[in-house]
Amino acid sequence: MSVNYIDLKEAKDKPGLRMTVVQGLPSPWSEAAKGILHLKKIPWSAVYLNPRDQDMASWVGSRSAPVAVYENESPRSSWVDILLLAERLSPELALLPKNPKQRALALGLCHEICGEGGLGWSRRLELVHMGIHGMGGFPESISKYLGAKYGYCEHDADGYERRVIAILNMLTDCLREQLEAGERFYIGSTLSAVDIYSATFMSLFKPLPAEQCPMIESIRPVFESVNEKVKEALDPILIAHRDLMYSEYLATPLSL
Repeated sequence: MSVNYIDLKEAKDKPGLRMTVVQGLPSPWSEAAKGILHLKKIPWSAVYLNPRDQDMASWVGSRSAPVAVYENESPRSSWVDILLLAERLSPELALLPKNPKQRALALGLCHEICGEGGLGWSRRLELVHMGIHGMGGFPESISKYLGAKYGYCEHDADGYERRVIAILNMLTDCLREQLEAGERFYIGSTLSAVDIYSATFMSLFKPLPAEQCPMIESIRPVFESVNEKVKEALDPILIAHRDLMYSEYLATPLSL
């Protein structure tokens, strides 16, 4: 399903589902939301985020993306609210297990990837720290902006790296256990939201090749800035799982 991009004025007047997305780079929160809507074949329209646009911020209540707006309902800016909206709009392809125990496990793993303090959040702050100290990561000006926005603290820098490594190791263990059981997904024998989030969040370490991910090329080395400890934790099984998801379930090339 191709992405239909519209401007803010059209989006505000248009019925159905509209969602702000990041332009030019594979922001994993935006790409995961796009992937979920693609898999579920939910019609929607995209609006590129402009964090400086006060009219946009007033409409969606945020200067970040993604934010989903369905009909006249309140905007949804958290990953879990967007996921649950998609589950409601297209329940046939469920991305959360019906079994309560497995559902709780799925949501817990998703939170460790997407939530505050999770893999994406901690990796972003790690890249901020690297940029501020000239060790790669985001350019210094962007690092200072993102650091102020997402609560960067110099004293917590080692903690960001430890969280990234711990979560990568945990995800690796989950996939290894599943592979040993003859399964290729994180939970049971069925594709779930965990698989989508894991695949899309690998962009923060190793974006897809340029032909599949036509991102702003100056940002690619930022995402690929990994020290030896993080590189060691980025087990090949995580990238193999990502490649499986994009070859069989998620659309390429990415629409950025």
